[in-house]
Amino acid sequence: MTVQASSSSSVPGYRVSVVIPTLNEARNLPHVLARLPLDVYEVIVVDGHSVDDTLAVARRLRPDVRIVMQTRKGKGNALACGFAAATGDIIAMVDADGSADPGEIPRFVKALVDGADFAKGTRFASGGGSSDITRLRATGNRALSAFVNICYGTRYTDLCYGFNAFWQRHVSVLGLDATAPAPPGDGRLWGDGFEVETLIHIRVADAGLAVTEVPSFEHSRIHGVSNLSAFSDGLRVLRTILAERRRSSQAARRRAIAASTELSEIEAGALGALDADPAWSALVGPAVGHQWASPENLAQGTAE
Repeated sequence: MTVQASSSSSVPGYRVSVVIPTLNEARNLPHVLARLPLDVYEVIVVDGHSVDDTLAVARRLRPDVRIVMQTRKGKGNALACGFAAATGDIIAMVDADGSADPGEIPRFVKALVDGADFAKGTRFASGGGSSDITRLRATGNRALSAFVNICYGTRYTDLCYGFNAFWQRHVSVLGLDATAPAPPGDGRLWGDGFEVETLIHIRVADAGLAVTEVPSFEHSRIHGVSNLSAFSDGLRVLRTILAERRRSSQAARRRAIAASTELSEIEAGALGALDADPAWSALVGPAVGHQWASPENLAQGTAE
């Protein structure tokens, strides 16, 4: 289920962990950290082995920051490492390039407190917007969102936006591996790249979690150059949707087979227990091959 949230200035009483993936974001971090709500419980900077002063800047501006180093490559792995390290009640995921406003975090927290399992940012609801997205990317996003909505019965308006918050107890639903070693090749597992945002939204839907969309405004990156490409990123998102759909179908089949096998074992155990019961055997005779005596035989045995 997907609904839309209203805005709120603050929601006290919950420990909020903010996970910020970084890779050479020393110039952007001052803006991002300055916009954090004062009462967040912990700030976790997950770094992809930056070669600039990202970590020094984070420690200088936020002495209580928790630094976590990535175990593999890619934004998805950074998020997986941050989620695994988070100890708060709620996890908020915020980009380090200044495109998302951490000052909006209370809106996401309120959506969770109001009953959502997952608060999903959207640029395309009333109160949201973007100064960065192109018309081509927006059109592709809407088309891909519609495809996911058809597949999973959701009502997403923005599939590819990465500003989200959720209850920490749902981390396992996302199925992100933070500890496996890097595989040969590009050193990434499935979900380690920028496809992670689409993957998370699909897995949340597949698990049946209650989703509330929260209007959010996306700003242009403050410093540095974006690596986004409308065509290649669109193909990657489409591949992610198809791969996750296949994964979901295979998991459903495995669950059905496991349930059928378990039921057969229960039935076999019950019939074996009846065979061993003298009173039952005297009444109906042995259950050879689990084919019980016929009603005629039962009547004859009763008459005798």
